[in-house]
Amino acid sequence: MRHLSAPELAQWLADAGRPQPLLLDVREPWEYTTCHIDGAQTMPMREVPARLNELDADAPVVCICHHGARSMQVAAFLEHHGFSDVTNLTGGVHAWALQVDPNMPTY
Repeated sequence: MRHLSAPELAQWLADAGRPQPLLLDVREPWEYTTCHIDGAQTMPMREVPARLNELDADAPVVCICHHGARSMQVAAFLEHHGFSDVTNLTGGVHAWALQVDPNMPTY
């Protein structure tokens, strides 16, 4: 698994020449409603095992949570189940709010 900072993810998302990742937000619904990165797909961590078939194992996936711990666990789970291009957002949406989007609410 790779780790990516919030500014590095912002650069990736802004690069039209690079395949765009699935932004997999593994936080709870109330957390996603509070704030999220535009384009992120919500799938709470507890639902990932049952919904694994909804994800493309060959596509780039960036796992996101509040600070990066839950998403790191999900990223490791995805790799264990054959996903080939998995990245964890270091610092989660909190880092995104501090380093990329100062208008994003924090909690």
